[in-house]
Amino acid sequence: MLFGGFDIVVIVLVIFVILVLFAGIKTVPQGYRYTIERFGRYTRTLEPGLNLITPFIERVGARMNVMEQVLNVPTQEVITKDNASVSADAVAFFQVLNAAQAAYQVSHLENAILNLTMTNIRSVMGSMDLDELLSNRDAINDRLLRVVDEAVQPWGIKVTRVEIKDIQPPRDLVDAMARQMKAEREKRAQVLEAEGARNAQILRAEGAKQSAILQAEGQREAAFRNAEARERLAEAEAKATKMVSEAIAAGDVQAINYFVAQKYTEALASVGSAPNSKIVLMPMEASSILGSLGGIGAIAREVFGDAGNPPPPSPPRPRPAPIRSTPPINPPAPNPFNPDQER
Repeated sequence: MLFGGFDIVVIVLVIFVILVLFAGIKTVPQGYRYTIERFGRYTRTLEPGLNLITPFIERVGARMNVMEQVLNVPTQEVITKDNASVSADAVAFFQVLNAAQAAYQVSHLENAILNLTMTNIRSVMGSMDLDELLSNRDAINDRLLRVVDEAVQPWGIKVTRVEIKDIQPPRDLVDAMARQMKAEREKRAQVLEAEGARNAQILRAEGAKQSAILQAEGQREAAFRNAEARERLAEAEAKATKMVSEAIAAGDVQAINYFVAQKYTEALASVGSAPNSKIVLMPMEASSILGSLGGIGAIAREVFGDAGNPPPPSPPRPRPAPIRSTPPINPPAPNPFNPDQER
């Protein structure tokens, strides 16, 4: 089949229209923004979805990723305020809010954010002491976020987070810090031990004080009880002495015999029960003791009467010796020590 000139022109026109349609239809994926330039000048931003542009007059300028992105900050040397050299690295999170500003206000966006973050890390960390740098990482992150976010606002960028990943002091400085921490902990341990010993001594002193107080109170109570007992004993003794004195004054001789016999018997009992006495010399006659016992028996008979106690039986009389009719051949010699014997 042969095509004429008109057919060829129609085919060319159809192909041209198809190419124009493909060139004018732009599909923007989710999470991206496309900038449109007309003769090299920015005109608008295409949103995600199907968009139409003017072929051969408008073109896509920049394809910007508006999702949140992560930027790793390499390790860098930082000199702190107290002249300590440390190594630090970080990570930054940012998001494009304005695609046109991010595309036309700054060149090499990620490199610009990276260098800005690095310089601010050196500035912020260099204005702090080493101890403050190691203990206030949250404060460093907040200051970095505030400074970097304020610096990238003209670029249509929002820095959502800046985090310090690691801070590495020199090895000798780490050893010195470890020794310092050990000394500080030993100091705290000694302080706690001293406080514990002091509290223990205080408690022991309080216990000894309470014990002494209770012991003194017990001794006082015992002394009071002993004094009361001695007072009662003295009253009883005085009462007994008074009764004996009244009996003597009334002419009752048996009362004084009872009193003397009681004291005499008590003295003998105390002498006999002494632990260091083995031989007791008694310079008194047996008749004195029997007389005292007889006085006590007489008092008892007067008190209780003779009805209850029958009289003791009389001892048997001795038989008279038989009379010898024959006188002895040798009469006994007279005893010069017996005065009753006939001479």
